[in-house]
Formats: sequence, C-alpha cells, structure tokens
Amino acid sequence: MRTLRFATVLAAAVLLAGCASPAPAASDAPATEDTLTGTVQVYAAASLQRSFDEIARAFEQQNPGVTVSPVYDGSSTLATQIGEGAPADVFASADEKNMAKVAAQAPDPQVFAANTLVIAVPAGNPGRVSTLADLARVTTVLCAPEVPCGAASQTLLSNAGVAVTPASSEQNVTAVLTKVAASEADAGLVYATDVVGRDDVEALVPAGADAVVNRYPIAALAAAPNPDAAAAFVAFVLSDEGRTILADAGFRAP
Repeated sequence: MRTLRFATVLAAAVLLAGCASPAPAASDAPATEDTLTGTVQVYAAASLQRSFDEIARAFEQQNPGVTVSPVYDGSSTLATQIGEGAPADVFASADEKNMAKVAAQAPDPQVFAANTLVIAVPAGNPGRVSTLADLARVTTVLCAPEVPCGAASQTLLSNAGVAVTPASSEQNVTAVLTKVAASEADAGLVYATDVVGRDDVEALVPAGADAVVNRYPIAALAAAPNPDAAAAFVAFVLSDEGRTILADAGFRAP
C-alpha cells in the first residue's frame, strides 16, 4: 500500500513539473539593439546647410544618444581638410569630382540628390537682369572655379557663350548669396535650393540650366571616429524621410 501511495505522489510530481514553463535558455533571451551614442561629425557642402540642419534634428530625435556636429563649407575646402586628416565621420559633397579627391578615405559614396543653378538678384532686381548675358554688364559675384558651384557656373556661362569677370570669386555658394542679398552685387549664380523660401532675393532660371546638373554624393569615411553613427546617418539621408526633407528644400532626385 505504501508503495502504491509513493508511486502516485511521484507521478503527480512529474506531471506538475511537465506543466511548469521551462526557464529560458540564455540563447532564447530577446536580443537588444545597440544604442548609438556620441558625436557624428558631418562635413557637408554649404548648399546643404538648411536641409542637413533639418535632417540632423530628425536623426537626433530617432537617436537621442547621438549629437550631429555639422561643418559646412565649399566642397573643395572640405575635401582638402579630410585629405589632411580632419576627424570627419561623413562627407557630403556638392559634386562627384571633389568626392573623388578623397576616394581613399571615402570608398563607397552614394549619390543622394541633384541641383541646378539659378541667377540670384536682390529683391526688386535693381540691375534689371533677365538673362545670362546681363551678368557681363552688372556687378556679378560667382563661386571660385574649384568649388562645385563655380565649376557649374563656368560650364553654364560657356555653354551660353557669355564671358563674365566676377567682382569676387567666393569659396562657397553661401557667400555668393550673402553678397547678393546685401545688394553688394547685382547678381550671382547660386543653386536653386539656395533661394527657396527667401524674400530678400529673387531667382531667375537661365536658359540651359537643366543641362548643367550637380550630383551630390555622400559617404561614411573609412577612418570615421564614430563609424556606427556615421553609417546610420548616411542611411538616414538615403531613407524616404531624408529624401522627403531634401525634396522639400528643392533638391532633385539623383
């Protein structure tokens, strides 16, 4: 009888053990994503400032542990700095030529946007500028030839058969627009995106503008101090959300 009772108790214990949930093995524990942290240094063409400032805010909202630290200037200046060892994580150039200068540091660039030139004049157009030919008779400022907007300007003017001696040659497109907006010049060639939403300048689309298109590449640098955040930032720029911000700023699809 005692043997029967023991067998019954043992059977019940085995049954209860079978009904209990087994402890999860270490490999069954839910995986957690690594949280991005630190600063990501983004070297970007001056013409990207407005859109990249917005992209930086959106990226930081998605990645609260990361701070985006942008540096804006002419692409040729930035390429030189990167070539000399500047601690950049990401480079976004206004043309493929300057990205090619740092091919060793930026091995996998991807084109993410495109842009064309317009004639910018002060509000009211005091110089009565209407065509590229008018730039030869008024005070005109241009980007320096080594800067992407300067190279594009030279191509546009050459295609139109117009020779312009600029009052000054600026190292980035922002400087050109600043002089035009301050009425220090009657006209300047800038990107279409530079004049979006501004009321201190007017924009004229010159003949032949669509034939001179700047393509913008972006790359995470091979020696990026924060490689994970750099890759994530590039991915965000290439994402639907990033492309929407760029389109709202007037950039064309690549």
